[in-house]
Amino acid sequence: MSYLETTKNVYKEAALTPDVGLCCTTNPIWELPGLKIPKIMQEMNYGCGSTVHARDLTNNPKILYVGVGGGMELLQFAYFSRQKNGVIGIDVVDEMLEASQKNFLEAEALNPWFKSEFVDLRKGDALHLPVEDNSIDVAAQNCLFNIFKAEELKKAIAEVYRILKPHGRLVMSDPTCEQPMNETLRNDERLRALCLSGSLPIAEYVKMLTDAGFGTIEIRARKPYRILDPKNYPTDELIYIESIEVAAIKDPMPADGPCVFTGKAAIYFGDEDYFDDGAGHTLLKNKPLAICDKTAAALKALGRDDIFFSESTYHYDGGGCC
Repeated sequence: MSYLETTKNVYKEAALTPDVGLCCTTNPIWELPGLKIPKIMQEMNYGCGSTVHARDLTNNPKILYVGVGGGMELLQFAYFSRQKNGVIGIDVVDEMLEASQKNFLEAEALNPWFKSEFVDLRKGDALHLPVEDNSIDVAAQNCLFNIFKAEELKKAIAEVYRILKPHGRLVMSDPTCEQPMNETLRNDERLRALCLSGSLPIAEYVKMLTDAGFGTIEIRARKPYRILDPKNYPTDELIYIESIEVAAIKDPMPADGPCVFTGKAAIYFGDEDYFDDGAGHTLLKNKPLAICDKTAAALKALGRDDIFFSESTYHYDGGGCC
């Protein structure tokens, strides 16, 4: 049995019998006026962190979500896109699609504004998205891409890039891991199905996205997720896994390489009211400016003693230099 078939079976079971403990952390419920989440959706909330921010969902966007779970995130997205088929949900598991459709009926009873027709459920997978080219404003996935091995991951990212409109964004949450995993752990099909043994270092994860053509990458959060220990897993040492929240934006690739925001900032404290580097970056005196890693390197290369640079916080919420 392939790891993809194992994954399908794991989530088939989770659709038929909700498993609250399937994922060791769950993404938070959005607290929004008039939004009520059915209990069953909360029980089927199989993700490791939040994905889309409200600021991604302006101007009535067309939204795609891959791996529907119990439908909770689809309902949350529909809050911002109250139109027929405004949100597309993709899943390869028939039982999960059926469970989500049923859960939407409960959501309609709790939310007068919501109609099930706002969500278009389609059978498919991340490697073959049944969606037209250049048709989606925001695509999202939560704790899914780390299921894939390298070649499948490249294909999944390329598929999302294909269906996004120019300047559209792929927003996701996945585990990352800096420590190398042994062969036994890495090849454990069930652990891969649970999005654990496929964890990549952040740098590799980001490179996968920029190699696909995404010109801007935002690392929005990086937080503790899970420990794989020798008592419970085939490993000789503790392996620490983090959850990382990332947005990859389909901006044109700059000639000097992608803009990757990892939470760095620059603060000018010189004698003038501001500093202008002549390359599009203006630093007001004692006003921090979020900068991408590329800009940080360029400004540091100027050798000035009146600009302070913070380290990467791995938290970015917009308003940067590029």
